[in-house]
Amino acid sequence: MLTSEQIRAARAMLRIEQRDLAEKSGVSLETIKRIERTPGPISAYTGTLDKLRRALELAGIEFSNGGQPGVRLTSAAAKQVDRSD
Repeated sequence: MLTSEQIRAARAMLRIEQRDLAEKSGVSLETIKRIERTPGPISAYTGTLDKLRRALELAGIEFSNGGQPGVRLTSAAAKQVDRSD
């Protein structure tokens, strides 16, 4: 299960805007805005969640959903983000 907080955190770690995530995932910008402004677990079609998860994971995000949901950058992605400064 993904939360809106995880999506926002993942975007922040990757330093991408909502528009960039929309382009990378194939999910509309308005859908991403709606998802991110509603706190907690995401209420969306399974296909939409899959597209968002896939796009963020391909960019180097790892999601954790244990007792405390979270996100982290893979080491390769962290190096890419550092180089973009």
